Amino acid sequence: MLFSRKNATMEWLVFCLGNAGGRYDNTRHNTGFLVADELGELWDIPIQRLKYKAMTGTTDRNGHRVMLLKPTTLMNLSGQSVHEAASFFKVPAEHVLVVCDDISLPLGKVRVRPSGSAGGHNGLKSVIQHLGTDQFPRVRVGVGGKPHPDYDLADWVLGRFTPKERQTLDPGVKKAAEAVDWIVSGHDISSAMNRYN
Repeated sequence: MLFSRKNATMEWLVFCLGNAGGRYDNTRHNTGFLVADELGELWDIPIQRLKYKAMTGTTDRNGHRVMLLKPTTLMNLSGQSVHEAASFFKVPAEHVLVVCDDISLPLGKVRVRPSGSAGGHNGLKSVIQHLGTDQFPRVRVGVGGKPHPDYDLADWVLGRFTPKERQTLDPGVKKAAEAVDWIVSGHDISSAMNRYN
């Protein structure tokens, strides 16, 4: 479906999850923000307009109107931003695409899924709570699991990547951005799973 510039309707909302604030830069939990920045470059759009409790940017991908959002809340309140934008644009949950980190996946590994539980991820928990459903697509990027069972989970996800880890992570960030672009450009989730998982 094509949208004119005059009365463009938002077809996709892409929420890249993280914690707002410079002290969270380059942490595992902010991998979603890294994907957002990659998408900003890929789409050649600034992500700088503050709306819906998020920094936003908009674009058209193959005739599909898309808004890219980096929530300005803390991770466990991400659903507030999702709810505000989805309600305003009347975008159904199946067109709310969430990008986040995943400690259950190896570093840099990408997984596209059409729906699913929060899997212990506080950002996804908040999104599910505010949307009232877990039937929304997500692109997850692996950040690796805790180095040993006694390691505090919060310390792990809020820890920063080393330069060596970034060498492994960055191709996954690029791949995740490509998966998002593939989906919002009009391809179905199944084809994205076959292509990028």
